[in-house]
Amino acid sequence: MAELYWTAFKSLVSKEIRRFMRIWVQTIVPPAITMTLYFIIFGNLIGSRIGEMNGFSYMEYIVPGLIMMSVITNSYSNVASSFFSAKFQKNIEELLVAPVPHHIIICGYVMGGVIRGLMVGAMVTAVSLFFVDLQIHHWFIIVSTVFLTSVVFALGGLINAVFADTFDDISIIPTFILTPLTYLGGVFYSISLLPEFWQGVSKINPIVYMVNAFRYGFLGVSDVGIVASFSVLLAFIVVLYTIAYRLVSKGIGLRS
Repeated sequence: MAELYWTAFKSLVSKEIRRFMRIWVQTIVPPAITMTLYFIIFGNLIGSRIGEMNGFSYMEYIVPGLIMMSVITNSYSNVASSFFSAKFQKNIEELLVAPVPHHIIICGYVMGGVIRGLMVGAMVTAVSLFFVDLQIHHWFIIVSTVFLTSVVFALGGLINAVFADTFDDISIIPTFILTPLTYLGGVFYSISLLPEFWQGVSKINPIVYMVNAFRYGFLGVSDVGIVASFSVLLAFIVVLYTIAYRLVSKGIGLRS
């Protein structure tokens, strides 16, 4: 039985990889081009006027945040679009009646999103090396933070797809919630520069913890505690996975 489940998991993951690699010009290349423009405009042009931030050049400071931003966006969008397409085409109903646990279905789609997010993140990291010499302060924190963050937003994309009724619906959350939270998540600045009240408000934003933990892995500086960052990540994974499992197991929004 375990072998059957493993085969089902591998099949879902490989399907997801083939799906986004088949259109790699649309899924992998655009984020790298977008981040290159960020590096040029914010890093070179604006950064040279800003100077240092927390003891590092502005370019060095924003690179981890930009890498994380690309991972978040692509992990989320991959699962949201893929799962909704399966729901729209009624393919998901075949999975729901198959002798495969719902955990396998969720993990298969989530892992597909994680792989795309990490691939894009690796490409953006490679591009950043043309602009700055990246430092590595703590490998484990870098790898664990980027993986857990990718899982969080892949689960978020799946939940979005479950509730979406049209293709337009899967763009509402990224446009009106995800993008503002990302830009206000400390990608381009240290929240220590904000007044005390707004620092407190910023700490409500979970992306602040993800970006700062990732930045700590590279530079060794963070506006929030690393333990708090990992606690937030793990809490979101537990909550979102529980919601996703409940939705899929009950067929909410999936069965006609």
